[in-house]
Amino acid sequence: MDKFLALSHVAVKYFFRYRRRYVFLFAALVFGFTIVTIFTSIKDGMYNNLYYSAQSHYAGDIIAVSYPGNIGEHEVTEIKKAVISSGIKPSQTVLRTIYFGVGDSVIFYNGAYAQLKYVLGCDWNNELKNFEKMSFEESFPVTLDDNSMIISSPIAKLLNIRIGDMVVLEVTTKWGQKNTGQFIIKNIVNDSSLFGYYKVYISRKSLNNLLLYDDGDCSTLGLFLENQNTVEKKRKDLQEALSRNLSTGPLVYNRDELGTETKKDWDGKKVFLLTLPVYLSEVSELLDAINIVTYCIYGLILLIILVSATVTYRLILHERVREIGIMGTIGFSGSDLRRVLWTEVTILGFFSLIFGLLLVFVISQMVSFISFSSFPGFEVFMKNGKLSPLYLPATFLINGLSVFVILFLSVIFPAFIVSRKKLPNLLSGEAI
Repeated sequence: MDKFLALSHVAVKYFFRYRRRYVFLFAALVFGFTIVTIFTSIKDGMYNNLYYSAQSHYAGDIIAVSYPGNIGEHEVTEIKKAVISSGIKPSQTVLRTIYFGVGDSVIFYNGAYAQLKYVLGCDWNNELKNFEKMSFEESFPVTLDDNSMIISSPIAKLLNIRIGDMVVLEVTTKWGQKNTGQFIIKNIVNDSSLFGYYKVYISRKSLNNLLLYDDGDCSTLGLFLENQNTVEKKRKDLQEALSRNLSTGPLVYNRDELGTETKKDWDGKKVFLLTLPVYLSEVSELLDAINIVTYCIYGLILLIILVSATVTYRLILHERVREIGIMGTIGFSGSDLRRVLWTEVTILGFFSLIFGLLLVFVISQMVSFISFSSFPGFEVFMKNGKLSPLYLPATFLINGLSVFVILFLSVIFPAFIVSRKKLPNLLSGEAI
């Protein structure tokens, strides 16, 4: 132990004495770690924003839907029983009625109109926590009742609607008739993503009345979970419990599988349990492409670090070869020399990671000021129109370990070679 501490002390002294020789290698490590961390953090942030935008839109991590038609009160009761019997403890259970169809739902205001993509019927009190996470023109809480409506900013801008205005909503009932209702705009959600474009929220009771559904009907029953990593396992557990009392559809994993299953003929209703990756399967293909690009850049940067570190370290050892020979003459063994050299590199690696982290946060702040709103459809990956990197401890750990592995691969063999050279060759300045 005393020998280890003594060698470490020598390594620290030599590192600070010859710190200028490590400048280029230090810069290469900092640059490499910063770039790979920025890329991976932005990718993680894009997926996180996509997931939570979808979670807010579809109202859950596990979503129960019925084909054909809506989920009735009997199905709602059975699903809730299955949730309890399967041991799932959702942080929130949300019932929504969703009216989808461009052209079948229209909002009128002051002689103008706009066709809607989504009309979402919500239970205001139950979903207040979800709304508080969104970006609105007016902060919550606001008073919401059966005559209230929340609209997305693209509709407000198109029709020049402001908070407090009265609008008319037209939908087509389940019997094919037109029905209308008057609503007061209580808030405007700042959402121009694919999920928020041309979308309005009203109470579930009001939408059910407009569509001539039963009061207890809903289109989806969503379960919010605390840990998204357990979603698939809990979906399978819920499927097993639910299939004992209701007719259920098979588990599907993308939109194509869902479309294939729902086109089949069967008697009565079937309840399907869906997850967000099912809805996002098409967008996930874009994320997969981004992943491939990220990994290619990741590998390329690590390769650059390996080459630059190897060349630089060989030059450093070549300049210090006589000094290393002198260390050998005063009693340092080959293993002692290797420990000193590798300890110096370890210190360099830690300093590089610290400065790299600082640079990551600086560049991330700069990126957050850049708006990407001009890219159509890209808003779904952003937060408030800007990229927001996500700093995961696991990502930092993997990136840091990758840099250290590359660093040691580049120095371990030159250090081993120089420590095995004969003293006369070292003292004569023989090249490494």
